[in-house]
Amino acid sequence: MATPGTALPPALEAHTLLVAAIIVHDQAQQRVLLIRRGRQAKFAPDHWDLPVGKSAKGEVITQTAVRELKEETGLVVDPTDLRVAGLIHCSWGVEAPNGFVTVVFITSTWSGDPLNAEPHKHGAVAWHSVNQVPEEFVSTTRTALINYLNGGPMVTTEGF
Repeated sequence: MATPGTALPPALEAHTLLVAAIIVHDQAQQRVLLIRRGRQAKFAPDHWDLPVGKSAKGEVITQTAVRELKEETGLVVDPTDLRVAGLIHCSWGVEAPNGFVTVVFITSTWSGDPLNAEPHKHGAVAWHSVNQVPEEFVSTTRTALINYLNGGPMVTTEGF
């Protein structure tokens, strides 16, 4: 956030950031694919998270999800295989002082084998049992994941 007396860049002044997160659910093995954020991450270093990323200007949110999943894990998913699992609306964010909206997608269909495709950003990419979701996890996406796994609320808010 800007300190008092400093102006934010115009791109950050009055916009809510749009983000896509993807739950890759291997239903046969009852596991989900997670990334571990790197030690140098601006937000939640060394915490587990879903594959997640910001939408580029003019990019359709399903394309954001497809792009981010491939960039982070090497997995390829068809946008038609994505379903909405939930929405996260936060009033704050490290790169979004006016908040962000994350569309959380679920897929059970993909091609490729997961790998840490961005080792300069992430410490690991790994499968986790749906019964053992790590505690050291970005709170908003952890809540969305747990809600999905338990059939709970599809919309969460934080900071309002």
